[in-house]
This record gives sequence, C-alpha cells and structure tokens, in this order.
Amino acid sequence: MSEHAVRAASARTQRRRNTTTPTVSVIIPARNEAANLPAVIARFPADLFEVILVDGHSTDGTVEVARELIPAVRVFHQEGRGKGDALAIGFAAARGDVIVMLDADGSADAVEIPRFVAALVAGADFVKGSRFAQGGGSSDITVTRRLGNRALCSLVNRAYGMSYTDLCYGYNAFWADCLPLLRLTWPGSPLAASGSAPFGTGFEVETTLNIRAAKAGLTVWEVPSFERPRIHGQSNLNAIRDGLRILRAIWDESPGRALRRERTALAGLHLTPHVPALPASPGPADRLVLPAAVLPTGEFLATVPQHESLNGNGHAPALNGNGHAPTLNGRHQ
Repeated sequence: MSEHAVRAASARTQRRRNTTTPTVSVIIPARNEAANLPAVIARFPADLFEVILVDGHSTDGTVEVARELIPAVRVFHQEGRGKGDALAIGFAAARGDVIVMLDADGSADAVEIPRFVAALVAGADFVKGSRFAQGGGSSDITVTRRLGNRALCSLVNRAYGMSYTDLCYGYNAFWADCLPLLRLTWPGSPLAASGSAPFGTGFEVETTLNIRAAKAGLTVWEVPSFERPRIHGQSNLNAIRDGLRILRAIWDESPGRALRRERTALAGLHLTPHVPALPASPGPADRLVLPAAVLPTGEFLATVPQHESLNGNGHAPALNGNGHAPTLNGRHQ
C-alpha cells in the first residue's frame, strides 16, 4: 500500500469518526495495585464509556478493589506477563471510539484524559503525553532515565523524521480505528505482528507504538503531561534493563528488520498465488470456421494505399540536416 493510499484511507476513516461525542475506553494494566487504585480511579472523568482492567496475576485483591470502586469495570485476566502483553489484551477488548492507556500506580493523572481526547477530536490520530513538552514535567524521572530517553528519542526522530520530545512515557491515546495499523510492523503488510504480545511484552510497548504510528503516517500530536512518583509499592522499571529492551525494539522496528521478518513469515505460510485456469480448448464442433477470403494479386494490391513521396522518387524523403523532413512550401508543420 503506497503512502498516498494510506493517507487516503486515513482521511476516509476520519470522516466516519464520532468527533462530537466520542466514547472513551480506558485500559489499565495492573499487577498488585490494590493500594493505588482508589487514588487513581478517584481522578476519573465522569463521562467515560468503559474502564478495562487487565490483571497480571495479582495476589493483593486488585480485582476486588477495582470492582468495588467501579461495579461496571470489565476485568480480563492476563495469561502471559508484562505490560505490553496486558495492553494488547485491553486493546482487543475495547469497544469505545477512543482508547486511552493509563498506568495503575498513580504516576499519571486521569484528570488529563479530556486533554488527550480534545487533541484527537481536533484532528490527531494518535496523541502522546509528553513530560518534556511545554507545560509538562516529572517529579519522578531520574537523571539516568532522562538522558536515556533523550538519546533514544533523538535516534527515533532521526530515523523516522519525527519531532518527538518524549519516547518512553506510557500515557497515550488514539482512535480505535488506528489499531489495525499499529499492529503492523510495516504499512501495507498483509500480516499483523504475530504472537500474543504484538507490541512487545515489557516497557518497550510505548516506543513500539510511537514508531509504528510514525511508519503508518498517522497524525501524531503531543500534549503536556505531568508524571508523579508511584503512590505505593516499588516500581518494576529498571533503567538499564528496560533501556536495552527499548533499544532492541527500535532495532526490531527498523525498516530492514521489519521487512525481513515479514518475508520470513510469508515464506513460512507457503502461500501459493492463485492462477486462474485456462479455458478448455474448444472441440471441433465448437470451433468457429471463417471462410478464407482469397483475392487475386491485382485486386489485393489495389487495396493497399499508395503514398507519394515529397521528392517524387518513391523513397522516403531525406532529412534536411535539422532533424525534420522538408515540406512543399519550405516550412515545417
């Protein structure tokens, strides 16, 4: 699929979107976040369409707390592990027009959700929260994480011609109709990313989504967001380990790697192109026999048009040196 075709399809989709009163699905991946959920849910806007909690083998009553606070919450139990795997489950289950990713530890403020939705309604396909955009900030990020984020962000911007200010922040929102494009490792691919975790299993999920949004030609906007320290418990984030995972995700999403994986996957499917069968040869009774029209030689030559050359010698006129044939009046037509 060409870039023009992708953009045309995106324009047609935008015209069908419910930009007047879009329904919002909030996806919360959680593992042992029972102590944090009350503070997180207390900040929710009142007009959310649905809240989806993907529980990652919690043992502290996370699901029970969520159901007590939001009786209509939709709960899915994660079979695999990791944030990326949990978000993939939530994305697949979402029924709203807009999907919002929200952490369960209290680091992101749900009060900012209308800011993300407003940017989508205004024309964006994918909206990234940024701690480094004007009006954003963080009271949690360390110097090491800040420098690592800056280096990785510069690498992605240079590779894909983007102007991201934040690459590794988990507060994002997008139109649900963009999900099929975000599942592709390359635009126009006949294959979506395979496996139970098509966006990765860990904290590289945000980077993967940001890169695929760029490759798909989506309209990406950034909105300022403020990050706070988690309220209770210990973070599962490790700057060195997860930084290397993010670097690996950038490498895996590079054009050469993505296309090689796709060719390998297609070869594994043993796809055989469909070749329509040729029509059966007609039998003697089905053949259309035309009578041969045989003309005497004289009559045949009389049917051939005779062309008189300009110089009267029966030969094609010679070029006059300027690349044109001479004309009767000396002027070129």
